[in-house]
Amino acid sequence: MDKILSDLEKKIKNKQLKVAVVGLGYVGFPLAIEFAKKKVKVTGIEIDAGRLQSISRRKSYISDISNRELINILDSGYFKASASFADIEQADAVLICVPTPLKGKNIPDISFIIKAVNPVARHLKNGALVILESTTYPGTTEEEILPIFEKLGFKHGRDFYLCFSPERIDPGNKKFPVNKIPKVIGGLSPKATRLAVAIYQIIIKKVVPVSSCRAAETVKLLENTFRLINIGLIDELSMMAHKMKIDIWEVVDAASTKPFGFMPFYPGPGVGGHCIPKDPLYLRWKAKSFGFDSHFIQLASSVIEYMPEYIVKRIKGSLSGMGKDLKRAKILVVGVTYKKNIKDLRKSPSIDVINSLKKQGAKVAYSDPLIPFLKLGGLNLTSVVLSAKNIKAFDCCLIATDHDLVDYTVLLKNAKFIFDSRNVFKGKYTEKVERL
Repeated sequence: MDKILSDLEKKIKNKQLKVAVVGLGYVGFPLAIEFAKKKVKVTGIEIDAGRLQSISRRKSYISDISNRELINILDSGYFKASASFADIEQADAVLICVPTPLKGKNIPDISFIIKAVNPVARHLKNGALVILESTTYPGTTEEEILPIFEKLGFKHGRDFYLCFSPERIDPGNKKFPVNKIPKVIGGLSPKATRLAVAIYQIIIKKVVPVSSCRAAETVKLLENTFRLINIGLIDELSMMAHKMKIDIWEVVDAASTKPFGFMPFYPGPGVGGHCIPKDPLYLRWKAKSFGFDSHFIQLASSVIEYMPEYIVKRIKGSLSGMGKDLKRAKILVVGVTYKKNIKDLRKSPSIDVINSLKKQGAKVAYSDPLIPFLKLGGLNLTSVVLSAKNIKAFDCCLIATDHDLVDYTVLLKNAKFIFDSRNVFKGKYTEKVERL
């Protein structure tokens, strides 16, 4: 195996290796493109026909990859997309980037990982390196993935190498694209880690090795649990501050002037995306198997889940003070994606807000420059143009997602009442604007 190891290291050094990326979503697609940019041969394995059709039409379906960028990469010959796992048979490294949702509300679902790993194992080249990037609970790589290869006669360190490297993609973040975010890597052996470090150093400047797959798996969960708990904390404090007639946004801004020991978090209508609402629950689930229950995770998750309902209650109270009944009110929700400036509706709290408003009997519409049609969660709506005439027709405009493309001047000038859950107006025009 030492000769195989040495040969693979030489291929990596000379960028002569072949890489396969399983799953061309928000994680796998940018990774594949980065390797191709460095003139590494990459095959992307994707079972979604729509994504494959989009690539064949030379159109990107991810905001972080422009059409021009995709066209250039396809023309270079360093990247191709395929639906066949047989195409990884020549790959020296296989990166697995598939979804890891929840079953019901709190139980991890690693079925996508298992469904990807099984064909990878059947087609794996002798001496290849397999790297799992999908966020999962500690122990998955060793307890669930390794046995799949062992059942087929593979022995780690003799026939293949296995690592875990948590994805750190932040869709829409132009300051920190994939190649500028430090990469954490933990292998089943020091040699596996060494190989993975060398591979990722082709595209990423800073690579951070840790002692094991379990440590690497826990790194990702710590990062997002940290965020979940602090978002839950500030959401709860915002509700408390409202009762006490204190401006929570002013308080956070003032506290942020402390040069040490404080990191600002801001309240909002909830948390969306694939990671923060789900990842901490993976950790909590695994911890329970060791007889440990994380109260912080459960509490923060519960507070955040309550925020859409809380916002509806606030709007109902405000309208009531104006002599208007929410049941007959016309509400315009501005912004429906889970974060600003990206076309992504995954677990968006705006959807929960809309559904909650509708349950209260309100007539709800939405406006989002990135989402022309909204067919999700039982909704079937078309985006409203933010013209003066349209805005004036609503009793309340709720800013749920603060896209930069929205003309907030027109909104402010023509709206009867604005509930600003994102602090767009930063405390100004309080006679018309109420902040979370």
